[in-house]
Parts: sequence; C-alpha cells; structure tokens
Amino acid sequence: MKNQIAKILPGSIAEEIELEVGDRLISINGNKVIDIIDYKFLITDELLIIEIEKIDGEIIEIEFEKDYDEDLGIQFVDAILDRPKSCHNKCIFCFIDQLPDGMRDTLYFKDDDSRLSFFQGNFVTLTNMKEEDIDRIIRYKISPINVSVHTTDVELRKIMLNNKFAGNVYDRLKRLAKAGIKINCQVVACPGINNGVELIKTIEDLYKLYPSIENLAVVPVGVTKFREGLFNLTLYDKKTAAEEIESVKELQEKYIREIDSPFIRLSDEFYVVANIDVPCEKFYDGYSQLEDGIGMIRLLRSVTDEDIVKLKLNNEGSFTFITGHSAYAEILKVAEKITACNNKINIDVKEIANVFFGETITVAGLLTGNDIIKQLTGEKLGEYLMLPSNMFKSGYELGSNEQRIFLDNVTVSDLEKSLNTKVLICDYSGEDLINIINQNSREAK
Repeated sequence: MKNQIAKILPGSIAEEIELEVGDRLISINGNKVIDIIDYKFLITDELLIIEIEKIDGEIIEIEFEKDYDEDLGIQFVDAILDRPKSCHNKCIFCFIDQLPDGMRDTLYFKDDDSRLSFFQGNFVTLTNMKEEDIDRIIRYKISPINVSVHTTDVELRKIMLNNKFAGNVYDRLKRLAKAGIKINCQVVACPGINNGVELIKTIEDLYKLYPSIENLAVVPVGVTKFREGLFNLTLYDKKTAAEEIESVKELQEKYIREIDSPFIRLSDEFYVVANIDVPCEKFYDGYSQLEDGIGMIRLLRSVTDEDIVKLKLNNEGSFTFITGHSAYAEILKVAEKITACNNKINIDVKEIANVFFGETITVAGLLTGNDIIKQLTGEKLGEYLMLPSNMFKSGYELGSNEQRIFLDNVTVSDLEKSLNTKVLICDYSGEDLINIINQNSREAK
C-alpha cells in the first residue's frame, strides 16, 4: 500500500499522536503526498493536519503543532513513497549489465532517480529527467544531489551513455548551480575513452561551477567476467593508474592553493593498483567521499591509530579478518598493529579471490558468501570471522539492511552454519573495530 508506515521511532511525534505501523499517510494540510519529496517539504509547516487511513480502512484526521525542523519519526515501507524511476541509458561501463543470471530481481534494477540521490546518496545522470523534474529540484531545493557526469564533452557523453539526450549535462549542471543546488559529481574513468586529456577537460569544466559543485570523485571502471557481447573495456594497470594520479596532480595542487581543497580526488583503487601511497588525511577533508572508495585506507589508518589505545591489553581471543585483494595489505598492517599492542589477541587475515564476478574484481564490497565459504572451508579459523559492512550493501535495494544478505543470496546465518564460526560485522571504515574486538574477547587467565 502506497505511503504505508513501516516503523514508528520511539519518542517521536508519530508515537505521541498514536500513529501505528500499517497506517497509511494520505495527505498533509490538504495536499496529497505523492512521494518522499512532498512529504519532506510539507512537514516543515509548524501546524499540521494529517489524513491517515487506518488498517481497517477508517479515515481519520489528526491536528498537531511541531517545530519547523522537527521530523515526525516515521519510516515508510517504500523509502521514496513512489515507484522509482529507472535508467534509460545503456552505459558502456554499466556494472548491472555485467551481472550473471539468477541474482535477486532488485539487483538488476537500474535507478536514475533524483529522490534516491537526495535521500540515499545514489548517483543520477540527469538524462532521464524532464525540465519539470529539474524545476522541482529547484523549487523544493533538493540539495545536495549526486550526478554521474563521466565527461562534459557532448558527443563523447552520448557515446558513453548510449543516449542521444545525454549531451546536455553541463547545461543542466549550470542551471542547478545558478539556483543554489549543491552538487557532488562522479566520473567512472575508462582508459582510452574518458581519461587523460578528456578527464582534465571534464575536471576544469566542473571546477568552473565551484562551490555549487562541491567535489568530484573519479573511480576506475570495473569489469566482471560476464561481459560477453558488451563494449570492449580496458582495465587500469600499474602504469596507467600511476599516469592518472600524476595527470591530475597539478590541478589538485592548483585547487588546494585556490580553495584549500583538491576538488577532484581519485579513489583508493588507483593508488593500490599503482602501488603508490594514498595522500595525507588533510587531503580528504572530512572523508565526505567514502562511498566512492575515496579515503578509506587513510581513514582506516587514522581510526586504528586513534583507537588502539582503547584496546584491552589483558584480553585474549582469536579473529579472522576477511577482505579482498585490494585491501589485503592494508588490513594485514592493521592486524599487525593490534597484535603488536596485545599479543594475546590472535588475528589471521584471509584474502578472498572473487571467483563469482571474476578476479578482476578485487574490492571487498563485491565479495560473495559462496566464495568465502568455498575458500575457507577446511581452514583453521578463529573464534570469530570479521567482515566489513559494505559486503552487504547490494545495489538498488530500498528498505532495511538488517537481513545481512550477500550479493549471491547467502545470509550471515548461512555463512556461520557452513563455517561453524560466529560472524562479526565491522563498519567498512574500521571505526568500531577496536570496540568489537574488546567486546568479543575475554580477560586472559
């Protein structure tokens, strides 16, 4: 049922006015609630009359006062209260086109919805939007939004997105910037296509719209083994990744002098592939681009150094850390740092090869449950397996992540049963790692 309430937050206005799970929100101050944008805009009034349909079909009105910026404390069954808008592009690098058959239906859905950009951080291309959609973003001040740019070259963008309407992105970005909308941008860099000189041009074009465009993230294209019949793409190697790092360095230094920020940052994967150390902590300016894999290594080092003093030095226990090829060396250093402080804590780090998608996919976030099970069966494991939370962030899926399901439908419970070991889930940034070790170790005898 559209606009159905899934959860009432404790101590909230919704609880106080006795809304219930299963109730359906119809209108606010006489205005129909079409989607989450309407809801967020309409609840800013201080005097509200909401129309509710109860589970038994009874329609009631509730009038109440609230502070201007006070939320009602409602979570809905569908996060955006509407059917999400699908993507009409056919991008040459689209990861969803590289998925095998037999996965969950939701993983094959390509969203391109500005509402998901605002509320869940998803990136949109702006190609699937009408002018009235742009008007609505401006009218409701939906900000920030995340935009997949890839290139500002009109003809090249049409080719990369396989969409004849894709060339107007820069005009739309200028319009949004003029209206005061904050924008985060992303480029998926494909060697030989939109990198090098083309990437420099894109960076310089987007920088002209600073500070409305707050930053630009560049991530390398990912290629799975399921690319039969798709555009031929080349992966970065040590040489080309190092060249890309060097290529943007001059611009980064220029922007740091001008705005005290590099503006454009490359994901950690570039540095790992190039075997070059990541930049310093100040370079990442609060780590606002972590979801793009930018600054994760530096943040992990930082939080480990900061939290290591909290490690209980008289505790003992054994843990097995699970990761992919990209992060293996870094996770190994973290493990060594912890055991150097307390040698009664035993940590083994296991690098899992991505057989499911192909070994060209090296990030931990795309590992599957079956690959972990197959590669660890028969191995001597610790009392606990430690997994990063981003292994369970699986593409377009609205709603709760409480089930903890891998991309291949294996659950945490399945993993525990197969390996006869308890699973612990750590924040992918490592910010709760020491605390989890303390909680799941015991005082040495």
